[in-house]
Amino acid sequence: MNEKLTGARRQIALRELHGWAEVEDRDAVRKTFHFSDFSQAWAFMSRVALLAEKSNHFPELFNDFNRVEVILATAEADGLTQRDVDMGRHIEQFAPQHDK
Repeated sequence: MNEKLTGARRQIALRELHGWAEVEDRDAVRKTFHFSDFSQAWAFMSRVALLAEKSNHFPELFNDFNRVEVILATAEADGLTQRDVDMGRHIEQFAPQHDK
């Protein structure tokens, strides 16, 4: 599960993540989610934190008022793995409708 995704497997996996983009300077993906206010953004980050704790897989989270940027990569694989893709799909469940 921690094997780095490459080639066709990577391209297929990335198609599962709507609106996520590859990070230019490292092997990771990112997405920015938009909320109506800080409280909703923080609640989203809390839900993501609980998911991360449960799955023992921790995304990078960055907050600026009503925006939350999420970056996914697996440190042990030094890049994107199926765990990241799975985490991204689960995070989407908490996203506002306009960001899905």
